[in-house]
Amino acid sequence: MSYDLAVWAGPSPADDAAALEVFEGLYDRFMRGEGQSPTPRIRQYVEGLVTRWPDLGDDDEDEDASPWSDSPLINNASGPLFYFGMVFSKYQEAAEFAADLARSSGLVCSDPQDRRLIT
Repeated sequence: MSYDLAVWAGPSPADDAAALEVFEGLYDRFMRGEGQSPTPRIRQYVEGLVTRWPDLGDDDEDEDASPWSDSPLINNASGPLFYFGMVFSKYQEAAEFAADLARSSGLVCSDPQDRRLIT
């Protein structure tokens, strides 16, 4: 089981329903099919995440220490959208860090599973 977050570059939606609508539109446009290279802001955001917790297999640490559900994390980014999963047993700390990093980076963070905007 995993916990997923979506982070994207763009204006902050007005509410949870608007965030879900924006996410679904971005997902359909950027994650289906071939995808695109991540934008510089999204790439920088992902680099911030893997600085905190490296991609699986990137170092000698036990893979159980990483919260990421797959690797390399950058493969979950396309254009202005980054949609990624965390293992459920470690998601709380990682999701809090990811949301804080998104806020400080001027990015939008949403939980599509719970259909809520993370502010």
